[in-house]
Amino acid sequence: MAERKPAAFDVTCPGCQARLTVDPEVKAVIQHTPAPKTGPLASLDKALEAIKGAPARRETRFQEAADAERSKDQVLSRKFEAGLKRAKDTPGPPRRPIDLD
Repeated sequence: MAERKPAAFDVTCPGCQARLTVDPEVKAVIQHTPAPKTGPLASLDKALEAIKGAPARRETRFQEAADAERSKDQVLSRKFEAGLKRAKDTPGPPRRPIDLD
């Protein structure tokens, strides 16, 4: 029986919404189509709303960053404890990359 070559397929990038054509045989992107550009805001009212909402978004992001900084000590101590426990559970000295040769 003759082998069928897998056909190229399209994938949409979740980050930029570009369309990528991938060839599974070569395992590479063979074509990139950029996402359609969006124009400026349709009306002056929408632009004004976007500008008015910016300070609230900045304040929210600042509060999230401040909360993350407050709990940073706890997060780091838990990560350290987990690493220490993992090191204690591992028998013998740690392996070095040079030991693998």
